[in-house]
Amino acid sequence: MKRKVAATAAAISLTLTVSAGVYAASNLQEIKALLNNKIGIVVNGQAYTPKDGNGKTLAPITYNGITYLPVRSIGEALNTAVTYDAATSRVIIGDAAAPAVSSGGSSTGTPADSVKRPKSLPADFPLPADAKIFDLIEGSATGKPSATFSYRTKQSLETLGNTYKDYFVQKGATSKSEEVSASAFSIIDAGSTFSVTLDGAPGTGSHQGFNVVQVIWSGE
Repeated sequence: MKRKVAATAAAISLTLTVSAGVYAASNLQEIKALLNNKIGIVVNGQAYTPKDGNGKTLAPITYNGITYLPVRSIGEALNTAVTYDAATSRVIIGDAAAPAVSSGGSSTGTPADSVKRPKSLPADFPLPADAKIFDLIEGSATGKPSATFSYRTKQSLETLGNTYKDYFVQKGATSKSEEVSASAFSIIDAGSTFSVTLDGAPGTGSHQGFNVVQVIWSGE
């Protein structure tokens, strides 16, 4: 029997951390499925091994004769953006790109394969022109707009780290923990109207050759 390949298996593939409040208990159904390591994947004539953002190999899942593939990884293989809209509980595939904003030496532009810029971010929040956003979740935290996402870029980690340090000074950061080097950066800042955590490091797996920045933002 032929098995259908369902690329819409978002819940098992986005590797997102979603708060329990996003899903009502009535929308969750426990099932018994199998990790199917025998299935090979070919993308445009080339063998392809799906991996998560940390380089861990992902196996297809078989349930009731249907095989579910990791949609974010497959989306990247097909050069198609994939993100998750927590507000509407929807997986968005191939969303239109939005102009990126930059400051502190970052160039401006419109990334061709970027997920839409998070609405919760301030308009002047620095993002490199080549930023490709993924694993986006938007909502609210303690009554303030919030956004959790990652992006990959070719821009250097040291440049990015220093750009963010300068930006949060302008935003009025009163609490700061900042470590910036050529190989990584970690920033935990807060002010009267915002709090932010950023971690930048070289990408692995499907992000090899890029730098990956993880952002947790809450504020105005």
